[in-house]
Amino acid sequence: MTSAADPLTLVLVGPMAAGKTSVGRRVARTLSVPFVDTDKRVTSAHGPIPAIFADHGEDHFRALERAEVEAALDAPAGGVISLGGGAVTDAGTRALLRERPVVFLTVTPEAVADRIRSGGRPLLEGDDPVGRWTQIFEERRSWYDEVASVTFDTSRRPMHRIAADIAAWRRELR
Repeated sequence: MTSAADPLTLVLVGPMAAGKTSVGRRVARTLSVPFVDTDKRVTSAHGPIPAIFADHGEDHFRALERAEVEAALDAPAGGVISLGGGAVTDAGTRALLRERPVVFLTVTPEAVADRIRSGGRPLLEGDDPVGRWTQIFEERRSWYDEVASVTFDTSRRPMHRIAADIAAWRRELR
């Protein structure tokens, strides 16, 4: 299916709690390629993301993130690459995604409410986490649309079915 000269690569973008990691791992297994979470790579190499923001600012974090996206896209084995929700805010990262197969995972605020209930998302802390999520999503939506080759909604369907549909879509591109 893939060769060293033409590795199978697929990028997942979307807002927080859209299922990029859950779906991405399943798609990678189905396609027999590595799974890469760029946020985890940044954290592993540079420490916690909130600390990077606090100590060096968002521009520095976005540069680190862009470097991880570029490295993942250039990996000889290819893979399913899950980007952090804000990666698309960086013009350099969006440029890297041009001419690549990019899946935009979208989700409704109603479905997100259940997914973010457990917390652990600093950008959503406060009295109205769903309202804050909606605001962030709307601010970024045009960038997701700009880079997307296709869109899948994760609101109501089981993740394994969504993953199967994404894998089938990616195979059709060959």
